[in-house]
Amino acid sequence: MQNLLEKLLTDSGLPAPATQLVVLALSILALTVLAYLVSKMTRHLMVPFFVRATTLSKSDWDDRLVSNRFFDPLAIMVPVIVVYATVGIFLAERPFFAEIVRRLCMIILVFLAVRMVNSILYTVEDIYKRSEVSKRKPISGYLSVVRIVMFILAGIFIVSTLTDKSPWGIVSILGGLTAVVLLIFKDTILGFVASLQLVSHDMVRLGDWIEMPKFEADGEVIDVSIHTVKVQNWDMTITTIPTYALVSNAFKNWRGMSQSGGRRIKRALYLDMNSVRFCSPEMLEKFNNFDSLKEYLQKKQAEIDLYNQEHNLDNSSAPNGRQQTNIGIFRAYIKNYLINHPKTNENMTLLVRHLPPTAKGLPMEIYLFSSDQAWANYEDIQADIFDHIIAVLPEFGLRVFQEPSGLDLQSLRDQ
Repeated sequence: MQNLLEKLLTDSGLPAPATQLVVLALSILALTVLAYLVSKMTRHLMVPFFVRATTLSKSDWDDRLVSNRFFDPLAIMVPVIVVYATVGIFLAERPFFAEIVRRLCMIILVFLAVRMVNSILYTVEDIYKRSEVSKRKPISGYLSVVRIVMFILAGIFIVSTLTDKSPWGIVSILGGLTAVVLLIFKDTILGFVASLQLVSHDMVRLGDWIEMPKFEADGEVIDVSIHTVKVQNWDMTITTIPTYALVSNAFKNWRGMSQSGGRRIKRALYLDMNSVRFCSPEMLEKFNNFDSLKEYLQKKQAEIDLYNQEHNLDNSSAPNGRQQTNIGIFRAYIKNYLINHPKTNENMTLLVRHLPPTAKGLPMEIYLFSSDQAWANYEDIQADIFDHIIAVLPEFGLRVFQEPSGLDLQSLRDQ
């Protein structure tokens, strides 16, 4: 057909070079029109057919393929395949141009294939994230490595197609540039190795609360990839940490607290040591009116009386024998109060203890675990406990240590 067209143009008086150009242009135009028509058919018939088929199926993975635009490249891929198959017919007399078109078609097909495989990887990741296992073993890092390898192989194939060289020759050249390749992909290699360590040692999961002061990170892990770990801080800002930094630096993971069923309260109250004294009979009588202390006082008094009898000690006056103190009874009261508190985890450690005295008084530390781990609820529970402890202190003749303030100095001047 091309020969017939060239003969007609030559007979009409058109010079031979111009005739060849016109025939080449008409051939390319015909090839373009064919590709356009096939593209329209694919875009309006084939792609909608596949999309419609996915809506009719009961499975979910094909819906994820549609949302990740897996079928969109078909609108270009099918026309490119048609062009590749028919270019030899339209450009039969122009093998050089036909070869150029074939190579361009191969490059386009590689791009489209990479795009479709990438959509499949995103679909796999989306489906995997719905499982509980994904929180313990994220696969984002592994899929990122697959993408990088795929892009490298695609790049090698494209260069091989453009230069008409064997892919193995290009790979051998890259092998000779190992140092340069390692330098370029240093972060990727470090991130990949670090992500393997994070997953294998179960160091970080999605949803973990981690604390890393070096990067000002204090919040929940929302993404773990081969290069970075994203942490949404409690002030709703997002901190991005290099993955390998979690392996090479120390960080705190609060997952153990979340899984334990309790959240620790550890706070000391500084008591004025000048307010500590032996209990008088009047004080003991007053404390006996506290329902939570009756059993303790009876048991403790019996223990003291027995000790004094065995050692022939007279406990009629304070320095002689063992005596009950207001701080000891107060400690027993607080422990009983915490044990019966509805938000205390009974299966975990509970202590009311003294710490070494300091210049600011005698620290009495409250150590327990709340059963409610939610931050706001935890703070409310902790505040309620110490509200009660501070308010009940005067009932035991105790005072909280407090450094002199302006009001204290004013009262001294008024005296």
